[in-house]
Amino acid sequence: MTRTRIERVRAAVGIASLALQQIEDDLSADDVDQEELAAILRELIEDTDPPGGFIPFLAQLVTAAARRAERIEPDRDGDASCPLHEAAALITDNAGQRLIWAARALHPQGDS
Repeated sequence: MTRTRIERVRAAVGIASLALQQIEDDLSADDVDQEELAAILRELIEDTDPPGGFIPFLAQLVTAAARRAERIEPDRDGDASCPLHEAAALITDNAGQRLIWAARALHPQGDS
């Protein structure tokens, strides 16, 4: 049986949701200290295997949607693609930078 694209996306989102739930559970543990919390935040920003991390990958995914919207939106007016490009920039510039600041505030010695 061949799955439709939306079914594959739905399944992938379900898998990602489970992984994010595990991270949330780890963040909620009573024994997480400053250093470990900073390390977890850094993992969300820059994972070394594969390069990138969750936040940059999420921004890349939204950018891919924006590029596709540019090609298919009616009148090529940017009504769909512009907000998507802005969302990707906000994820990287705002969310990513704020995670870096928080990690540094918790454990500055962990910065490379």
